[in-house]
Amino acid sequence: MNKITLSRNLSFLRRENNYSQEELAEKIGVTRQSIAKWENGESLPDIINCDALATLFDVSLDNFIHYDQKDSGFPIPPKGKHMFNTTPLEKDGYVKLPKKALNLVQMQEGDQFMVLGDENPESIGIALVPAEFFTTMAQGILNYTKDVKK
Repeated sequence: MNKITLSRNLSFLRRENNYSQEELAEKIGVTRQSIAKWENGESLPDIINCDALATLFDVSLDNFIHYDQKDSGFPIPPKGKHMFNTTPLEKDGYVKLPKKALNLVQMQEGDQFMVLGDENPESIGIALVPAEFFTTMAQGILNYTKDVKK
């Protein structure tokens, strides 16, 4: 456990969630002074408090104690969410996906993706969904609709 990484993550997450040190201390049952010492790197929370903080902030325990925002250039992600890297848009619209991302969703060369888009200004983006998942979900909806009509 790196004191500097943990103290940065704690301080960032507390501020991001608009908690004062006093409010955060009350939520996990410690003193405000403990929170201040953890944020300043003077001491480290025990594993029970690390788990309570990670749960409260909805981040994985591993990311809470190890994720280095300074190295990655990205804020600590919520539990189950991943930020792999930036990647350039290549000629003809091609994007090379990071190997870690492909491994996470167990996709291999030749597998098909459904490309989805969202133009809502608050969540604008593109998502890649394995085609098999998308077609299975669509088939489930069709089956449900048939059952309801019966």
